Amino acid sequence: MCYSEFNEIIEYIYKMDADVISIEASRSKGEILEAFERFNYDHGIGIGVYDIHSPRIPREEEIEEILRRSLKYIRKDLIWVNPDCGLKTRGWEETIPSLRNMVNVAKRLRKELSG
Repeated sequence: MCYSEFNEIIEYIYKMDADVISIEASRSKGEILEAFERFNYDHGIGIGVYDIHSPRIPREEEIEEILRRSLKYIRKDLIWVNPDCGLKTRGWEETIPSLRNMVNVAKRLRKELSG
């Protein structure tokens, strides 16, 4: 779900009983996640950590910032790390390094948080 007013629809999202919902979090820098905390959301949330509509390759620091903010509002066992939306608008020269940065951060945080 991209660019929605989650505060207005979170109850209905929850009632759909999806295992995981994928949301945009890169442009909003994760501000949207506060709605999930207020609702005490306990399903999986795929955090979109970089904007696939831009040809810019996200730095690991940017991705980490979004994930650390996410951890303030969502339990670590509920977070799935993914890009915003799909990847069909990007070429390999952008996609591969972007995904590499995303995976590097996810691995680093998992190691840090499990220890």
